[in-house]
Amino acid sequence: MIHRFVDRDAQALPSWLEAFPAARVVSREGAQELASEGAGLVWCRCRPQEDLASILSALTISPRQIIVVLADEPGDAIIAEACALGASGCCNTYAAPEVLRQVALVVENGGLWIGQSLLQRLVGSTSRALEKRTESGSDTWSALLSERESQVAKLVAGGASNKEIAGQLSITERTVKAHLSAIFEKLGLRDRLQLSLRINGVNL
Repeated sequence: MIHRFVDRDAQALPSWLEAFPAARVVSREGAQELASEGAGLVWCRCRPQEDLASILSALTISPRQIIVVLADEPGDAIIAEACALGASGCCNTYAAPEVLRQVALVVENGGLWIGQSLLQRLVGSTSRALEKRTESGSDTWSALLSERESQVAKLVAGGASNKEIAGQLSITERTVKAHLSAIFEKLGLRDRLQLSLRINGVNL
């Protein structure tokens, strides 16, 4: 996996290069060409008082590239915003090299890195909403999906990884990915977090 770090200035933190010695660091002005550079992981730094939406919208990213936001001031709000904008995760800019490598491993395998506190709240609220929506019969999103796709969607909303879903449904991870692609297309969503929010009753 190729790692590229995008910051206001093209200066790497020592921890970044310790985690990924072959990583390339580019300034935001030089990041427009990223989409033509092929698959990889793009780490985008957000400094204090900066507007994350503006930073990410200025990037030209290939669908084969994964975005992770590096936040100088991490917290649930910026993590949620990052994922809502299409990033696969958000972590502390100054995270230790071993943490950065763990983040990379998770997102490269289709997971989200959103922090334990936010994940617990999201999964908890999703589970409660699922119960209420099942009781009221208002699962309008499920009417657009096949029975198997609905099963996959609910497991994703519960925080399950592709591997865990494959094990629970006795199908391959490749089949899980195919179902997810179909689900995203049918519901007009970009990623797993948006899917969880949709099931949670949040209009996107």
